[in-house]
Amino acid sequence: MSSITSAEICTVPASGRSAPPKGHALRLDIQGLRAVAVGLVVLSHAGVSQVSGGYIGVDVFFVISGFLITSLLLRELATTGRVSVRSFYARRALRLLPASSLVITVMLGGAWLFLSKARLAEYAGDALASALYAVNFRLAAAGTDYLAQNSPPSPFQHFWSLAVEEQFYLVWPLLLLLTWRVARGRRRLVAVPLGVLCLGSFAAGALVTNSSAPWAYFGSLTRAWELGVGALLALGTGRLERLPAALAAPLTWLGLACVTLAAVWYDDETPFPGYHALLPVAGTALVLAGGCAPTPHGAGWLLRRRPLVWLGGLSYGWYLWHWPLLVIAPAALGRADGTADVPLALGLSAAALGLAWLTLRLVENPVRFHRAFRWHPRRALVLGAALSAGASALSLTATAVPPTIEVGDRAPALAQALSDAPAPQARLTELLASSPTALPSNLAPPLPKVKSSRSAVYRDGCHVDHAATGTRPCVYGDRTSSRTVVLFGDSHAAQWFPALQRLATTRGWKLVSLTKASCKVADVTIVSGHKPYTACDTWRSNAMARIKTLRPDLVVVSSSDAGDPARPAADPLHQWTTGFENTFRNLGTSGVRVAALLDTPWPKGDPIDCAARNSLQLRACANHLPDATRNATRGTALRTAASATATTVIDPTPWLCAPRTGICPVVVADTAVYRDDSHLSEAYADALAPVLAPSLDGLVGSPCTHRMIKATVTERSGRC
Repeated sequence: MSSITSAEICTVPASGRSAPPKGHALRLDIQGLRAVAVGLVVLSHAGVSQVSGGYIGVDVFFVISGFLITSLLLRELATTGRVSVRSFYARRALRLLPASSLVITVMLGGAWLFLSKARLAEYAGDALASALYAVNFRLAAAGTDYLAQNSPPSPFQHFWSLAVEEQFYLVWPLLLLLTWRVARGRRRLVAVPLGVLCLGSFAAGALVTNSSAPWAYFGSLTRAWELGVGALLALGTGRLERLPAALAAPLTWLGLACVTLAAVWYDDETPFPGYHALLPVAGTALVLAGGCAPTPHGAGWLLRRRPLVWLGGLSYGWYLWHWPLLVIAPAALGRADGTADVPLALGLSAAALGLAWLTLRLVENPVRFHRAFRWHPRRALVLGAALSAGASALSLTATAVPPTIEVGDRAPALAQALSDAPAPQARLTELLASSPTALPSNLAPPLPKVKSSRSAVYRDGCHVDHAATGTRPCVYGDRTSSRTVVLFGDSHAAQWFPALQRLATTRGWKLVSLTKASCKVADVTIVSGHKPYTACDTWRSNAMARIKTLRPDLVVVSSSDAGDPARPAADPLHQWTTGFENTFRNLGTSGVRVAALLDTPWPKGDPIDCAARNSLQLRACANHLPDATRNATRGTALRTAASATATTVIDPTPWLCAPRTGICPVVVADTAVYRDDSHLSEAYADALAPVLAPSLDGLVGSPCTHRMIKATVTERSGRC
């Protein structure tokens, strides 16, 4: 998000005001272009479908920022032969920190009062990272965390673009000064290393977009080329000013058309940034380049209009305020799903514009132009450090002292109750029917820690990501055992790992985990990342080949009922039945027994957030059968394929939903059932081990149970 105005590059202060110095024209068209950029971002975030690609407004800001900041630095170099790094960062501190620190403080208060109390530590961490201009790394890491990908957006998420800019400017002034001295002020030579860096950054962005989209989108290295394009333009300003009007005017209109086309053509399914970022970046560069040679017939005629110039002056504050209002206000207004429809979102965006105007008048300008700081870089830096430290301290305080979640009475310990029960399934049925209406005071783990719990399969990196095609050597339980059980599937198989690990430990099984993000058990190519998920097909083949070499006693398979085929068939039931049959037959060719766990019932929305909001009325969060069944066709297909291949089917529905009422509670006894909008919590899966055990014990058996099926078992165990 560009925070410098065109007046800062084209004018110098005089008696508290700005006047254009000789040889430098005021670039009001840049202010108008900033207005276009922030307008696209706001409309896109407000859900206006006609500008679904409005997020490219951030790319426009990156190019503008690189152009304006580099122009200022070049002017200082040309005038003095040096760059005052202290003064540069002092100006950045005065421009950015007063408003951003205010917004962070208000947002923390809003999150504390109105957003999920179970997530406050997460939001406080985002606030801290925002205050330190590092939130982009935190968001990129969260985006690659499979279990965190469906989390609601953070009210601090929009600070990522500011973080990218400031990380760029930590390096760029020093690099520019160094190359300027080596090149002895020759701009052509200065442009060479910058051009090489831009090409490298662009190539990295294009490659990483395919392999790790969150790091490509939020990463500073993959975005640096966009700021670098603006810097290259600044280096060529002298030549651009001599462009003939007959060429400059069409360039500006073409550039504006490119930006507009990207905003209306792109959407959430566009792989971005990658190669697609070229269109808005090139468009912005054309507008800036053509505008260096002013002409009455260029796009500047539109961009210099007073409303756009006024809006451009408020773009920084509007960007800061609009997102937290869109995230926090719906919850404050009592919206059940916590989101705003388009009319409400537009109204909130208008309110954010009013806040931006007040912030500019009452906070930004009074601090920025105050005589105590304007001409005293050291004081400005001290002020900036104090503001950052204050916002950081507030964030840490919010983490250390989270808001209280109201609770009810104590509940029975689920894991102990099922372990001690002579009939675990019957005892679980009783506990499901009497699930607590208020959050138990002894909930284990506490609600804010449910999401952060990670079993060994995640901690050890054994649940491989979307790009992986090879399997990992992940062995648990008794590694020397002659009885081997394999867990195979996607994250809805991995959710059963705690139960299987517990059984493997108590029964002396060797447990091998083979799971991959969103990779279905059925031999059906699905869509992932807006393209066929061929990496899943390759991984599935490799995993089944490894299973054959392991010659296990049992393979437990499971996968989510979500996911769309890349090539939908006219008869989905037949397509999925055939896909399951292919996998089951492939696994069974070597005499391996297969047990297929049907997908678990799904909660409605995020059950942890719902429980935090309705801690004394948990029934409001419960889902019901058959609504909790994600896709009945997939379940039917699996059962049909299992019947044709002698595969054992295990239905976990009675373990999550009361049989008589069909109610699927979010808390049973002292344990949260789900961790998010589809996965079981670690604690609940672990507690279900005694219920799952009868279905598996007969299939795994003793070391010599399968002598006829697996003749080599005697050789392996030496005990039969």
